[in-house]
Amino acid sequence: MKGTFGAGCFWCVEHAFRKLQGITSTAVGYMGGITKNPTYEDVCTDTTGHAEVVQVEYDPSKISYREILNVFWGNHDPTTLNRQGPDIGTQYRSVIFFHSSDQEKEAIASKEELQKSTKYGKKIVTEIVPAAEFYKAEEYHQAYYEKCGIL
Repeated sequence: MKGTFGAGCFWCVEHAFRKLQGITSTAVGYMGGITKNPTYEDVCTDTTGHAEVVQVEYDPSKISYREILNVFWGNHDPTTLNRQGPDIGTQYRSVIFFHSSDQEKEAIASKEELQKSTKYGKKIVTEIVPAAEFYKAEEYHQAYYEKCGIL
């Protein structure tokens, strides 16, 4: 099965997902914009509408979508609009791109539960939208932390 998430810089998000048992592959890329075949440089202009995302393939017999969502929520601040840390722009927005109605329901339920928990004390701004075309980022972005020895 597949899941796609945006939570700021895709390098950090990919690293968090790669560590999970049951994730069979990850790829960083761009989704949700208007530009076809965008490059990293295109997306960095904040004019393409794309978010930096991580697309994961997972084995649901080893990890549930809810468990993946929990890592997503715990890996960024879902209350900051179009920003994570020093990274600012719509490409860094908090977003869940669902691939099925079950994923949509699970994402909405987990967001509502987190909002009710008052963990953040602010409104969660994470978008939950249908998956669009995924454009894989340039090879040097894939498994970036491992390639650079930032483990």
